[in-house]
Amino acid sequence: MHAPFQTTSADARALWHMGALLRLKATGEDTAGQFSLTEHTCRQGTASPLHRHTREDEAFLVLEGELRIYIDGRHYHAQAGSLTFAPRGLPHAYRATSPTCRFLALITPGGFEQWFAETGEPALSPNLPPAPSGPVDTTRLISAAARYGVEVLGPSPIVDDATTHADPR
Repeated sequence: MHAPFQTTSADARALWHMGALLRLKATGEDTAGQFSLTEHTCRQGTASPLHRHTREDEAFLVLEGELRIYIDGRHYHAQAGSLTFAPRGLPHAYRATSPTCRFLALITPGGFEQWFAETGEPALSPNLPPAPSGPVDTTRLISAAARYGVEVLGPSPIVDDATTHADPR
């Protein structure tokens, strides 16, 4: 049994990662490996590469703004209040499509959130970082992702004007 805990905005660890502000709300260490919860604040155009987790499921809960999410050939338009689930093993990516976007990422089991810590930097303020001035070091990101059982498959398949839809089921 692990001890109960609470994280507030004041004590969540803040990172700047690929142009976004991340707050580690709960880590695998906090939850005895059960899950991690990260809060992401990003500007329009912020995107993850297309990737596949071999160990984790991932759920995106949009708090403010809009995301487009691609999962295994399907496109989802995720507005505030929507939850989108990406099961482990399926290729997925996201892109912020509103001027700013804030969402939670629930990752089960916990541990992958350490990739953000390893490849990001401590936030110097509780705000978005300056816009990236050049390309990210993809070799470093891909190498670090592999250590966490994540395969980077390529750039995001989502373009800013992509037509998205709700799950057709």
